[in-house]
Amino acid sequence: MAIAVRASSATDAPLTASRRAAFVMGALYIATFLTSIPAVLLYHPVLNDTHYILGAGPDTRVLLGAFLEVLLIMANIGTGLALFSVLRRQHEGLAVGYVAARVMECVFIGVGILSVLSIVTLRRHAAGADPASLLVVGRALVAVHDWTFLLGPGLCGLWNGLILGYLLYRSGLMPRRLTLLGLVGGPLIFCSGIAVLFGLYTQTSPVSGLVTVPEFVWEASIGIWFVVQALKPAEGVSMPAARAANELVHVG
Repeated sequence: MAIAVRASSATDAPLTASRRAAFVMGALYIATFLTSIPAVLLYHPVLNDTHYILGAGPDTRVLLGAFLEVLLIMANIGTGLALFSVLRRQHEGLAVGYVAARVMECVFIGVGILSVLSIVTLRRHAAGADPASLLVVGRALVAVHDWTFLLGPGLCGLWNGLILGYLLYRSGLMPRRLTLLGLVGGPLIFCSGIAVLFGLYTQTSPVSGLVTVPEFVWEASIGIWFVVQALKPAEGVSMPAARAANELVHVG
């Protein structure tokens, strides 16, 4: 009996640690939604009002949107690092590629932040400048932001879906039916980005929005799945799932 108790305790300890790691990783993925979506809404005036740079625009909401995107960068990199220790056991090269893709996505996001903040700076400190010139510069900076959104979260979604979906499929950390969302959604959003790049339709068109649904659901499912798995009781966990979950202890 004493041996059985000690064995149970030895098993519960890594599971507890892995649950904490899974919760943190899932929370980081959820954080990417809680920062990116409000940021897009807060950016609306500066991205859609061509005369924003000439008027007394709502700078506070734009600055708040930029701050949320800084938090988005931190959460994006955190998700890559949190999964790396586990995913490299499946394929180290692909795991490194996934982290690199997250970093590159963040680079594009950072350039987009700088373009938006530059518009705010010009609006505040360009008194006496030629209005026509300011409008041209403002539109150019908005165009830079739009392209970074396409090349960053858009085209980099291929790696987030395809590589991460494949590695999670192999690891057994998620149900394999859920990982198919990434395996399908990643290539779809990449092909859609190429279509937008060559002018087949706009980035805000219904077709583009429809194509992003699988990738959107895929990323949301990652966060929800790991948070739920971390919070639910340990009883009834299958042995393959338990072995896969135990690997998450190395994330901590």
